[in-house]
Amino acid sequence: MEQKYENYFVPEQSQWPIIGAVAMFFIAVGAGLTVMQIDSTASSGSYILYGGIGILIYMLFGWFKHVIEESQKGLYSAQMDRSFRQGMSWFIFSEVMFFLAFFGALFYARVLSVPWLGGASNNAMTYEVLWPNFEAVWPLLTTPSGETTNAMGWQGLPLINTIILLTSSVTMHFAHVAMERDERLKLKIFLSLTVLLGAVFLGLQVEEYRHAYNDLNLTLQSGLYGNTFYLLTGFHGLHVTLGTLMLLIVLLRIFKGHLDSKQHFAFQAAAWYWHFVDVVWLCLFVFVYVL
Repeated sequence: MEQKYENYFVPEQSQWPIIGAVAMFFIAVGAGLTVMQIDSTASSGSYILYGGIGILIYMLFGWFKHVIEESQKGLYSAQMDRSFRQGMSWFIFSEVMFFLAFFGALFYARVLSVPWLGGASNNAMTYEVLWPNFEAVWPLLTTPSGETTNAMGWQGLPLINTIILLTSSVTMHFAHVAMERDERLKLKIFLSLTVLLGAVFLGLQVEEYRHAYNDLNLTLQSGLYGNTFYLLTGFHGLHVTLGTLMLLIVLLRIFKGHLDSKQHFAFQAAAWYWHFVDVVWLCLFVFVYVL
């Protein structure tokens, strides 16, 4: 599509940012109420959470549709394309910092807090008062109240999901090569496989959570280990969900004849994001499951 603007295109006012803010508010409130131990509050919180997720999905599809229409009309210039690339780069950088904060918390707990509580710094009296019979080992499978849980091993579903995500990175790479060569059939096949692998990963993660809750007694109330496990894997699962939606939208555009070897930043942005979530999962697999 020929570009009509040489310098910059100023879009009209949009309702999508405020809709996205409302969605995130409902998700935050719903998630907070859901994890509370009051049954009636948790029930209403789940409805609010699902409503927020629904609004978020609506916002994503609506906003993407709006941007796609502007792109197809040739409203974007080279400068606009550069701003998109910079925006996506900074977004991924912010996500890197987000996960580094959680990994930093995990590092602090395992390397500093647990040994300190176990008396590594001449604080034997401290841990006897705070947590009698405490053992400075990771993972912490006993809470201060005496409740016990089990650790999630790296074999089984975590290993299978790791193989799935690594495979999805390979299919994503082949899809990217096919896009640059304008090989539409290969592009559709490999991108479809990537979306399918992302959906399978999410399905297996749900099964992993079911196994953790029902068989291992590993819940959000399982002390420090349970909290870090679900925060890290849960937020990663959310990112995989968003990445799968992005790839699905790009796939639908490709089936409609959009994007080519010369102009396909939407595809590139989704590919960058997908490789990012793959790298994060490898770090999760090593530091949460294996070590």
